[in-house]
Amino acid sequence: MPSAALLRREIEHALQDRFPAALTPAPRAIREVAATGVAPVDELLDGGLPIGAISELTGPVSSGRTSLAVAFLARRTAEGCVCAWVDVHDVFDPESAAAGGVALRQLLWVRCREANAPKKTSPAQSPQIQPTHPPRVQVPRVPVWTRLDQALRSTDLLLQAGGFAAIVLDLGAAAREDASRIPLATWFRFRQAADRTRCSLVVLGRAAYAQSSAAVVLECSQRRLVLAGGTVLDGFEFAVVRGRMRSASASIGTRKPPASTWTATPAQDAKRCA
Repeated sequence: MPSAALLRREIEHALQDRFPAALTPAPRAIREVAATGVAPVDELLDGGLPIGAISELTGPVSSGRTSLAVAFLARRTAEGCVCAWVDVHDVFDPESAAAGGVALRQLLWVRCREANAPKKTSPAQSPQIQPTHPPRVQVPRVPVWTRLDQALRSTDLLLQAGGFAAIVLDLGAAAREDASRIPLATWFRFRQAADRTRCSLVVLGRAAYAQSSAAVVLECSQRRLVLAGGTVLDGFEFAVVRGRMRSASASIGTRKPPASTWTATPAQDAKRCA
């Protein structure tokens, strides 16, 4: 009775013209990364966030996820790269981002807002319709996009257009049940487009939404306030846990993902950059 390895080689030989290496998985490649500018996080990620992939920064409010994204964009814009921030709920603070080192001239800010609903006509303005023979009028449907729909469409357009080194999709203020309804096909399309255009798509959210399409998932949380002299706020200390990491250098068989801590100054973590 032939062994499993021999049987596999025979099947691959029969299918080599149509499906080369059908049963042999592709070797894991070392993905290029870009430094976040935060040394402990870069050490945790073996260099930084991956280029051409999706990275998710998760955590509650004031967990440091936005501060980490701002630090990453500061590093990328300092290198002369063009980046984008898709602001779902219009909470991005450009002054805090500039204080954190982001070159605003190199940043495209996409602000999502609620579309205006069609106005209702009053009974006095409504046309008189005969009850016996009502006319058939084709009323055009006016698309009313929600903030989340606008953000997904904008992200898709930016990824397909190319030219952006990094795009931040800020879902931090979105309800968890709403963001969880984003189809997996959307995340798969984003992953393919990011890989093709070599763009780092960074998703901020209360939880991980991209699932298998994400190359890196970081769970952020705030540990404590750093005080100087007992009363003066000197910074914030955050904890970062690596939830998922798909790369050749990622550890295999580790039961508990490694964690790291880092400190942000008040200028890096202002009121809206939490």
